[in-house]
Amino acid sequence: MIRLTSSDLPPEQQEAHRKATRLEWISIGYVISAVALVLLVMGNSQAMRAAWLEDMLSLLPPIAFLIGRRLVRREPDIEHPYGWHRTMGAGHLASSLALLAMGAFVVIESSIALVKAEYPTIGTLNLFGITFWQGWAMIAVLAYTGIPNIIIGHHKIKLAESLHDRVLHADGEMNKDDWATASGAIIGVIGVGLGIWWLDAAIAVAIGASVVRDGVRNVRAAVNGLLDVRARTTDNSEVHPLLPQINTRLRELPWVRDAGCRVRDQGHVFHVEAFVETDGAVDTAMLRQAHDRVCAIDWKLDDVVVIPVHELPATLDRSARPEQPPQ
Repeated sequence: MIRLTSSDLPPEQQEAHRKATRLEWISIGYVISAVALVLLVMGNSQAMRAAWLEDMLSLLPPIAFLIGRRLVRREPDIEHPYGWHRTMGAGHLASSLALLAMGAFVVIESSIALVKAEYPTIGTLNLFGITFWQGWAMIAVLAYTGIPNIIIGHHKIKLAESLHDRVLHADGEMNKDDWATASGAIIGVIGVGLGIWWLDAAIAVAIGASVVRDGVRNVRAAVNGLLDVRARTTDNSEVHPLLPQINTRLRELPWVRDAGCRVRDQGHVFHVEAFVETDGAVDTAMLRQAHDRVCAIDWKLDDVVVIPVHELPATLDRSARPEQPPQ
């Protein structure tokens, strides 16, 4: 039985893990600077306030990743026989719930401001003896909070796919979506400058709704992972392609009539229960052969158990890898 910690990852994944850690620290420093700048210039703009709150929330996934990174290094023990990889899922759920709650708060608060017809005002700033409309400073700060996040988010998503890390993937998606928040807040600021008072609150509601959408999507993915649904890809779009590969590899054995598997996503790695249907006697050498064939497929197949049965249980995944087209 194999037990992977972050230090046991293959060289490519170890390098990806180091890059992801550096990127998360850079992301935290950048977000803190963005939060401070937005706080300095936001005035009483609802859109700016919503953008500031979303920036504050974007600190949660990097913190969850860095905490989980330390915990997954621990070895399995009697109390934690499956290891500590699920801490990433717990961190994903906690940050997703916070995201959902804060998004709902922004929607409610901004909707109340819209109903009450609260007119936001944007004053002037004096910088180095030059007086100018504060809205220009707001727009510059919002551009700073939006554009770099697109690049950061793109790199996080690539690393998340290599590591099969849902927290990192969700963080990258939030970063990539921040340009829409920044763009919307800029429109709200310009609307106030043009005298369209309701546009600021309306944009804030839209930003809050976007946060709620991200929260719902991430809560669903985190809960599904903790409930041991069938293992899926990092973006949760489809069943993970390793499942049919496991079945195909086992069916290639001459003593296996059919095969199916149950695969749980533990975080970075999978726990595999592979069932092989056979009529003849099975010894430990044959089971070891099947075990090694499955483990050789991919590093993510960390904890593999092979179980011989006369008839496969109905709840197994029995999909097969599609035939490769001729070269």
